[in-house]
Amino acid sequence: MFVLIDIVLLAGGALLFVLVAFLLAQIVAAVSSSRPSSTVDGGHPRIAVLVPAHDESSSMIPTLDSLRAQLDPRDRCIVVADNCTDDTAVVATSAGMVVLERVDATRRGKGYALDFGVRALAADPPDVVVVVDADCVLSAGALQRIAAISQAHNRPVQAKYVMNAPKAAAGLSLIAEFAGRVKNWVRPLGSARLGLPCPLMGTGMAFPWTILSSVDLASGHLVEDAMMSIDFTRAGYPPLYCDEASVITTMPASDEGTQSQRTRWEHGNLDMIGSVLPPLLLQGIRRGSWKQVGLAIDLLIPPLALLVLLVLAWFALCFVAFVLGAGLAPLVLMALTALGLVSAVGFSWIRYGRDIVPLRMLALAPLYALRKVPLYLKFLTRRQTEWVRSKRDA
Repeated sequence: MFVLIDIVLLAGGALLFVLVAFLLAQIVAAVSSSRPSSTVDGGHPRIAVLVPAHDESSSMIPTLDSLRAQLDPRDRCIVVADNCTDDTAVVATSAGMVVLERVDATRRGKGYALDFGVRALAADPPDVVVVVDADCVLSAGALQRIAAISQAHNRPVQAKYVMNAPKAAAGLSLIAEFAGRVKNWVRPLGSARLGLPCPLMGTGMAFPWTILSSVDLASGHLVEDAMMSIDFTRAGYPPLYCDEASVITTMPASDEGTQSQRTRWEHGNLDMIGSVLPPLLLQGIRRGSWKQVGLAIDLLIPPLALLVLLVLAWFALCFVAFVLGAGLAPLVLMALTALGLVSAVGFSWIRYGRDIVPLRMLALAPLYALRKVPLYLKFLTRRQTEWVRSKRDA
């Protein structure tokens, strides 16, 4: 009886150990002293910026202003007003942008909006297509930099995604901002230093026109950016990460908007973990493709809060089993896994989190994880399957 229990506990512990070990490797690589620069082999590609927008009239002006300041005369910026019920199209037109209006109540989601925009560009294709969400701004020079890198390497490029907490935020909101830094800054930088692909993040992305046809953009998946990462990597174009260019947004100020955004992201990630990533991992192993295997493991790592909960729960289970007479090996393996997770979070905080989260506030991290339990339970009982815009205002 205990032999079977040991096998089950070791199998689950081994999976968590691999995920945490990979995470720790990313963190260690990211905090190392060397800081590689993304190389650019000259040239100024002709750029078309696509801004998918769904009811964004109240928030998109800063986005359009930041883009206008970085466009060359040969470049274009196109706003795809997708199933809008407000005056997004009017606001974008008044700002001097080309606007494409799309209405399709059955095919909803950013993937469909991007596909619509790319099809419109086919009559006069640019060298590079850049995607920027309507609630984001680019850092100075970011547009030309990611476009030039994308053209030079003929691969997708992801800019550093900066998600700031709302002004005057405190407590758990700052913990959320730190968790976002780990996911969007630290881990992609670590993967880049390990020679692995960077998962695309939905905004601040650049694509050579010549490879856009290698993937199907028309998707309603909740995490269409991760699906694009998989498709491009399978096609032989693993995305690059550019730490020197930033795309910046502010997290929703309202509790409703925050909950909606997290539900969409995390339910989409969990659905992908269960359905898409295992075949991707096995295919990468069969092909001997380290980049595909690395991307699969990276995407298999659940959100930090869920990973903490899983490690703690499995450690507790191994401890109880040991007390009742099971073997020591599963408990030792989980102790090493927990130590690796604490080390990963600690290294990340020392290098990337001290400016926003005081040490004493890290004590709130378990509470941040526990508050997400209903969200994960909802995935089992009533998961979100369709894209819903997050309410951003308080």
